Amino acid sequence: MQTEKQKEMRFNDYLKQMKPLDKWAILLFDIMITLLGAFLSMLLRDNLVITTNLSVNEYVRSLLVIVLVRLVFFVLFKSYHSMIRFTSTHDIQQLTLATFSASIFLILLNFISFQISHRHVVPVSVVIMEFFVTTLMLLFYRFSVKIFYMEAVNVSKVKKRIIIFGTGETGISTKRALDRETSTKYDIVAFVDEDIKKIGKKIENTIILDYNKLDVFLSKNDISFLIIAIQNLSAVQTANITDLALKYKVKVLRVPPVMRWINGELSFKQIKKVRIEDLMGRPSIVLDESLIRHELRGKTVMITGAAGSIGSEIVRQLLRFNYKHLVLIDQAETPVFYLSNECYNINGLKNISIDVVNILDEQKMEQLMTVYQPDLIYHAAAYKHVPVMEDNTNAALKINVLGTKLLADMAVKHGVSKFVMVSTDKAVNPTTIMGATKRIAEIYVQSLNAHQNTTRFITTRFGNVLGSNGSVIPLFKKQIEEGGPVTVTHPEVTRYFMTIPEACQLVINAGFMGKGGEIFIFDMGESVKIYDLAKKMIQLSGLILGKDIQIKFTGLRPGEKLYEELLADHENTLPTTHDKIMIARVRSYSYEKINEEIKELEKIQNEDATKIVKKFKEVVPEFNSLNDNYMNLD
Repeated sequence: MQTEKQKEMRFNDYLKQMKPLDKWAILLFDIMITLLGAFLSMLLRDNLVITTNLSVNEYVRSLLVIVLVRLVFFVLFKSYHSMIRFTSTHDIQQLTLATFSASIFLILLNFISFQISHRHVVPVSVVIMEFFVTTLMLLFYRFSVKIFYMEAVNVSKVKKRIIIFGTGETGISTKRALDRETSTKYDIVAFVDEDIKKIGKKIENTIILDYNKLDVFLSKNDISFLIIAIQNLSAVQTANITDLALKYKVKVLRVPPVMRWINGELSFKQIKKVRIEDLMGRPSIVLDESLIRHELRGKTVMITGAAGSIGSEIVRQLLRFNYKHLVLIDQAETPVFYLSNECYNINGLKNISIDVVNILDEQKMEQLMTVYQPDLIYHAAAYKHVPVMEDNTNAALKINVLGTKLLADMAVKHGVSKFVMVSTDKAVNPTTIMGATKRIAEIYVQSLNAHQNTTRFITTRFGNVLGSNGSVIPLFKKQIEEGGPVTVTHPEVTRYFMTIPEACQLVINAGFMGKGGEIFIFDMGESVKIYDLAKKMIQLSGLILGKDIQIKFTGLRPGEKLYEELLADHENTLPTTHDKIMIARVRSYSYEKINEEIKELEKIQNEDATKIVKKFKEVVPEFNSLNDNYMNLD
């Protein structure tokens, strides 16, 4: 004998497998409801009595006219094309428009008929009542089918208890999106808000809780998800809410921006997990857009390393402004392909040139400079991965030092107004090959600025950027997806982080603020312990450290510091008009001396790495190797 539960489950399975009604069957149902609605409206007109005011022929004619007009407008608006069990807001709008338009047509038809024969085709009162009766009946039967289907197929599901943070339009849309889901049953336990005026009230029969009491609520209730449904919630607030939720093993999700909703409607599948980047950003940077717009108007801008993390974001930022031409340069073919597609989708590559070229290709770079005559250069091309450059000293020397010198010299030769170099915090008291080469590049462009009056050279220096190619966050994500272990070099290692858009906004702003010769450093906020970052990412993924996944300490890599610096030992800062940008007060270098030093490096660019590193240490005395084979050279 089958139990009641088994019968119920079999019935639910039958409902799931049952094919939706054919659209013509839906149209037939709509016509039948219209006929019933029209008949009821005529009865209501005469107080539910079939009077003799209208003959049988007039009754039948009125009913036929109403049904035929409704049929035409159902077909025109295709209101019968959607599946009733999945009726959406858009479907309701289409149906209402169809019935409303048909009623307007009937009124016009009556007007024309009355002008010709002084008689109405359908009594006006019937037209008005029939619109309301028929529309309500059509909506009622659609909602009834949808609710029945949702309740039936989900009756055996284990409910996932959810709370929604935010009671605005986004929060309400989130609840409705969850209510529409048929694959899984969700129980919206409560809304949470900080607005005292809303506490204790209800939205769609769901209570609004006080955010200050959320800790207590989570401790006493089994909650599966907390969904953040506020569009512009700060990273600090997001982090606080997330920490509170993770304390009770509640998964945290976030509603995407409205512009990403499909056809203006949110679905549960669009609600994604909170990313570590969401917790580490800072308040939006206010750009001096009037300055940037003025400086860019009618200018040709060249960006090297344009397909990289920083270069491509600089491109995105500049696309908003009224430049004359963008010249984008990168040697990596595949990233250039993606950059080209992105630019094409934004503005059809209008006034944009993209070239696959190595900045060391002097002949090609000379040709590009001659053809485009750039007014401004953002130099983001560089080899930046510390462990890779430790084993490729020659390549680091060629691109980071000789490539920068070649491009800087060409800028002066071709009368470029400004040259903005993207540097790194690893150039400060360098302990790595990459950091030393970037410091030499900094010294050269700074001394070249003082040596001539044609081009103003500006350097920007900042730390790690979240999500950039090869950064720790994508690496951790990949390791977590693969089940671990998550590798951290040392439990005490710390780094500064900022988002890619934030870094590029500051680069652009600093570039236009600079008068020449400055090294701008950015307010990187508080440094982050990498071990804590790894633990937080594991928590956000829903895994338990020590049970589902492990963290493995691998030891500091060659040249790796426990912490990074933005200023050298003898440097300090000067303020600027932007609260997140400062000027490093650095010692000046003789152009003649650094020029000769780089010429010597150029002569040995293909020789033994030890010989090159020894020369680096002569040029940059503060370069002290760590954990590598060059420590004996210090």
